[in-house]
Formats: sequence, C-alpha cells, structure tokens
Amino acid sequence: MSSTPETRSQGPRVVVIGAGIVGCSLADELTARGWTDVTVLEQGPLPAPGGSTSHAPGLVFRTSPSKTLTEFARYTVEKFGALEVDGVPCFLQVGGLELATTPERLADLHRRAGHAASWGIRGEVVSTARCKELWPLLDESVVLGGFHTPDDGLARALLAARAQMDRATARGARFLDRHTVTGIEQRGGRVTAVVTDRGAFPADHVVSAAGFWGPVIGRMAGIDVPLQPLAHQYARTGPLPGLRGATAEATRPILRFQDRDLYFREHGDRIGIGSYAHRPMPVDPFAVPAYDEARGRNMEMPSSYPFTAEDWAPSWEDCRRLLPALRESAIESGFNGVFSFTPDGMPVLGEARRLRGFWLAEAVWVTHSAGAAKAVAEWMVDGRPSVDVHECDLTRFEEAQRSPSYVRERGSQQFVEVYDVLHPLQPMERPRPLRVSPFYARQQQLGAFFLEGTGWERPHWYEANAPLVDALGDLPERDAWSARYWSPIAAAEARATREKVALYDMTPLRRLEVTGPGALAFLDRMTSNNLRKKPGAVTYTLLLDETGGIRSDLTVARLAADRFQVGANSPADLDRLLRHAPDDVQVRDITSGTCCIGVWGPLARALVQPLTGDDFSHEGFGYFRAKQTYLGHVPVTAMRLSYVGELGWELYTTADLGLRLWDTLWEAGRELGVIAAGRSAFTSLRLEKGYRAWGTDMTDEHTPFEAGLGFAVRMDKEDFVGRAALQRAGEPSRRLTPLLLDDPAAVVLGKEPVYADGAPAGYVTSASYGYTLGRCVAYAWLPAGLAAGTGVHIEYFGEKVPATVADEPLFDPEMSRIRR
Repeated sequence: MSSTPETRSQGPRVVVIGAGIVGCSLADELTARGWTDVTVLEQGPLPAPGGSTSHAPGLVFRTSPSKTLTEFARYTVEKFGALEVDGVPCFLQVGGLELATTPERLADLHRRAGHAASWGIRGEVVSTARCKELWPLLDESVVLGGFHTPDDGLARALLAARAQMDRATARGARFLDRHTVTGIEQRGGRVTAVVTDRGAFPADHVVSAAGFWGPVIGRMAGIDVPLQPLAHQYARTGPLPGLRGATAEATRPILRFQDRDLYFREHGDRIGIGSYAHRPMPVDPFAVPAYDEARGRNMEMPSSYPFTAEDWAPSWEDCRRLLPALRESAIESGFNGVFSFTPDGMPVLGEARRLRGFWLAEAVWVTHSAGAAKAVAEWMVDGRPSVDVHECDLTRFEEAQRSPSYVRERGSQQFVEVYDVLHPLQPMERPRPLRVSPFYARQQQLGAFFLEGTGWERPHWYEANAPLVDALGDLPERDAWSARYWSPIAAAEARATREKVALYDMTPLRRLEVTGPGALAFLDRMTSNNLRKKPGAVTYTLLLDETGGIRSDLTVARLAADRFQVGANSPADLDRLLRHAPDDVQVRDITSGTCCIGVWGPLARALVQPLTGDDFSHEGFGYFRAKQTYLGHVPVTAMRLSYVGELGWELYTTADLGLRLWDTLWEAGRELGVIAAGRSAFTSLRLEKGYRAWGTDMTDEHTPFEAGLGFAVRMDKEDFVGRAALQRAGEPSRRLTPLLLDDPAAVVLGKEPVYADGAPAGYVTSASYGYTLGRCVAYAWLPAGLAAGTGVHIEYFGEKVPATVADEPLFDPEMSRIRR
C-alpha cells in the first residue's frame, strides 16, 4: 500500500461524532476492518454521555416489514449476544411477546409471523394460554393470542457501547469526551477537519452519529439531515409483589401491548413501561441543553426531559387493565426520553455527495445499531454494504420532502403510527396534496382515488370507470385486508387497456437529462447494455455496482448525438451519476419541469396517428425507438415503450403543456372509448408481463442473471461497472420466479414467505391479481432449481395458499401485442 493518508496501513483519518451506541459500534466495525486511525468525539461524559443511548430501554424485536431493518437487528443480536463487560452479558435473550387484544391485531400478528419466516427469524403465533404461561401477570381474559420470538431480547445499550469502545480502543481508536463540536472544515468539496471547543481534529472522513443532534452537525457541514427528535414517555413502577425476590434484571420476554401503544420490560422486581399513546412531543435539536446545563433544568441528562404526568394517565389505566398486579403499585419514576424519527421511519445512512467524506449514521435505534454500523463501515471501507440499504440511503428523500415543516409533520406522524396496523399501500395523511402532475384537475373530475408516493399524488383508479365493472362478470371476492385500497374498477381498467386504449399518468417516474461530448461514453461505461446506437434508439439497461449488484434499472433514450433522456428510479440514481460524471458531461433532473402520459392498448396507434404528421406505424416507428414530434399543438418526445404489455407510447412534454396534451389525447380518443387508468391496473398488467420493479423485485443484493435480466447485459462490450464481478460469478443459486396461485379467488400482496416441500424457501416480492389470466401473480425469490410446474405454498395471514411455479412471460410470450 502507498503512504498517502487514504491508504496507509492504519487507514484514513476518521472522526466519528457521537459516542452513543451507533458511534461505538461504528468505531468497533471500522477498526476491525483495519481502519484504526479513528477518533470518537463526545460532548458529554463517558461512558454515559446523555444521548438516547443513555436512557434506552434496550428492547430488540427483530421482525419488521423491512428486510433491511430485520437484517440490522439480526446482526445486533448476534454481536451483542457475544459481548460482555466484566463477565456481565450485553444482551439478555429473554425473547419477545407481542399481544393481540383485538381480532385485527391478531391477524396482523399472523402477518408479522409471515415476515419473520420470510426473513429467517424464529417466531410463532401462540395461544392465550401460552401468553399467560410466558407472562403470568397478564389478565388472559383480554388477550386473544400473541407472537412469540424466543431469540429477541434486551440490549444493555450502555454496556454494549462500553464493550465495543474497549475493543476499538485496543485496536488504536481513541474516545474523547467533553469535546463539543463547533464546526466542520472543508476544502474543494471534501471534509478536512472537525473543530471542537478543545481544538481541531484533521479528518479524511467524518461520520455524524450524533443521534437527535444530527441536524445540528449537519448544518455545520451544510448538509440537511431529515430527522425530527421527539420525546417518548418511559416510567418505572415500584416493587411488585408478583416479582418479589427477583434477582435477575429480566427473565420474562419483553412485552408489547400494541393495541394501546405500550411496551413492558422487567427491571428486577419492578416493571418499566414505555408509551407511544400520548401526543407527539417534537423537540428542537438546536435547543437541547448541553449535559451540564440539563442538570440545572431538573433533567437527568439532555435526552431525558421531565415526565408529564397528564400525558401518562390514560396509558396507566390501560397498563393496569392488562396487568392487574399494577393496581397494587404506582409509578416510582419517569421521564420523557428524546430519540429520532424520520419522515418514513427509516435510518439515514451514507456519504453526502456535496461534501465528500462526510457520512451520516443517524436515526438509528438500539435495535438496529450494530447492523447499521456494520453497513456504514462496509460502505466506507469496501465501497458498498453487504446488505441492501436503499431504504436508508440519505439520498432517498425528494427536495419536497426535506423542508423542516415536512420533516417535523411526517416525523411526528411516524411516532403516532409506531404500533399501528399499517397496510402496505396506506399513504400518509398530511401534507397532501404536495406534488401533483399537470393532469391533476382532470383526474379529480374523473373521480381519481389517489394514493401518495414520494410526495406525488398517484391515481390508483377512477370512479368514472365504475360503469365498466358491470361488464366484467363476477370477480373473486377479496378478504378485508386485500380489499383495502383496492377497487373492482381496477379490473375494468385493466380490461379496457387490453381491449381498447387507456391513458396512464407516468409523471412521477424520474427523468434525467444527460448531455455533453462525453455523455455516450459515460453512460455506456456506467450501465450494462449497449448504448452505442444511433439517435432515436431507446435501451433498457442496468446501473450496477462493482460487485454486479443491481443499483437501478434505467431506460436510456438517445435523442441526439450528445443528449440522452434517462428514465430512472430514485434520487440515488441522480446522485450516483453526478458522483461519477466527468467534466464534459452534465446531468440534471428534469422530472418537475416535464410530464408523461402512457398511451397503451390495441387502439393506441389509432388514437395518436391522426394527431401528427409523422409516421407512427410499426415500420415507421419501431419498438424501443424515440421520436421528437408534435401531437396537435404540443411538442412531445414520444418513446415506443410499454410497461403493460400492449401497443403504445410514452409521451413526454413540458409541464406547462401537460394539460393541453391530456386534453388533446382525451378528445381524440373519445370515439375509441379511451379511459384514464390508474396504478392498480398498471401493476396487474406489468406483473402479467413479468416486468420487474427495482427496489421491490430486485436490489443491489441481486445480480442481473438472478433477476432474469441477463438480456440487459452485454458482456462483449467494453468494460462497464460490474462486468468483472459478473464474469467471476457462477451459476445463480436463486432466481426471481413467477408463481400463479392455484385458487382463482386467492390473493397475496407481497413479502409473504414461500414454502417448498414444507420448508421456508424464499419470499414474495411483488404480487397482484392478473385480471387477464384469472389468477393472482406473485414473483418470489426462490432456489434456482424449482422447475415450472412445481407446487409451492405461500403463507398468507397464517394460511398456506397453494401456488405453482410458472414459465414467463405469463402473458403474450410472442410479444405480438406490443410489436404490432
């Protein structure tokens, strides 16, 4: 290795801000990987500096709808379970028990058990009697059942921080308390030092692991951190007769009473109780007192605000109903503990592009601390985490989602919904509408039912199409869960698309413009397919990482020799291209200034051809071609693409002309029976055709050949990112596999476990009823050896639903409908 600061044997100079559980975990993970020049700065005293770690109750429930969070929590349990300090273990594997006191919650526990099976967590739904056996203090008359996870438990957060601090220190790291950060120095777009009240610390990398102080550190660096601290009530009872004589800290499972937003854990002969049932209590991170100042305000530490008894009173009554023994006790102590929420409830991880070397490891709870720290350490040292972290990537939020008011409002709502039963399609209530396409007024007139995604209002179906339902005949009746945010109108819209023509609002899909003399060479190197085609060509390609994992899938249209329009997925795609773009290439996001209508169906050509003098015939405008033309008075970029498996075009224009484009198409399509169709029908049609959705069906944990996207890889072209890794890869051991449910009335929604030969074999990614096929279609990650015709089972709310492995594409394998 060379002797430059970045590559000397002890690694680059790293300064971690914050010695809570995340900062200590990160120091341990970095030094274990050979980066030993690590300094951890902490404004409070060690080992209990006064942040969220210092008061955390330590509950670790690993099961989550998010595979990423489950993986983080799994590693946290594994790591802390192997750590101890002076013979005292850092993790108590007492298990976890989530209770149901309503039928809706019991059903949700079955769904959670499905998530556990999907992600490889041991757990089962248990009877009321078993709940009583596990927690004798329960009033079993109010309990309908529970979800028991025997390997969950209690993390002793301060002890785990100490253990990792000791390990990191032994490898060369240093931990400095009573150092308040006052500034972040930078030069040429790179971080250079951290300034404190006790001097400056040169750095090649700086990691903000400051917890709810994250926005404060971010402001010093010129980086916004979308994080809202909120106070959360925690109380301890006096001694309980039922626990008299207890010598261990805890022996019973940690307990969740989610129907009343409560959780419980033992503290010897006392019980600790946490409540999310109270009003949200946002805290200004810029106004949190310093450690010594907090003591003068009747606060034990900066993260421990005074207990508000009036907020606690309703929860105390709920506690005593569930645990009658509490009627003989009282609250001995309590506090309102501050910790971090984001607009979507996920951590904020990654390196800031505008300030290279400045990293965030924020909004991470104790449950996920070691796993998140491991991911960030891998990211820093190896260039990528070993698990998919796109849900946590700091780039994931749109500009419209970064305003302080948005972060505060949505962060507060995340607090309210911590224990709510949330449907996977359930949108946030406020602030809405935030982002709307130019067609919004027309969509409202047609009775659009909107759901929200990344701030956009997205029509899922239109009440104006309700009369079309009568012609469908009987549709399978749905269960209450799958019927939420669904309408039979979606089936009518799917049929109209297959038989006539429909307009789809595709405006929320991200559009990038890449220009400049080096644009072709740049995009060709960054992506997997061959882009060296003449202007007018459109190419489906993949953005891979160095290991061959799929970071995104893109549609690249070459509109001129040095101008490309890229259909992308998330802000992370823009971030990645901007990070790697050479000086002779410009990349900009044009989504907000443009709009798009998908015109799809067998009558699509009959609709658009009379509006233009250009040839829209199959011979004159082939599949995966682009053309700049006019439709009526509107200049458009037309691309002959279809994500629903039918003839048609994506039509792009500027936002100011969007309404005129919609009206032009609508008027021209009246005689053809044109309708507006929503995303519910769109999802059904795309799955019948086998089109993948990045972030749902595949991530950077998967290679193109595993995901069935080998056709988008040209191994014979000049070098591209990921090519070397793909050359070394062997035959896939798993594949993204299409399944058809055997029962025409059965439906699954996604993330359910799949069983082969009675054992868990994988999990569902996307699923939707295929109205053309008369069966629910589900895509799942399964062993590569499962041949078409193999029978499997999908677990849906505790029931095993039979399904069969199918060949793809399920619909129109000859592609005759698209290429007509």
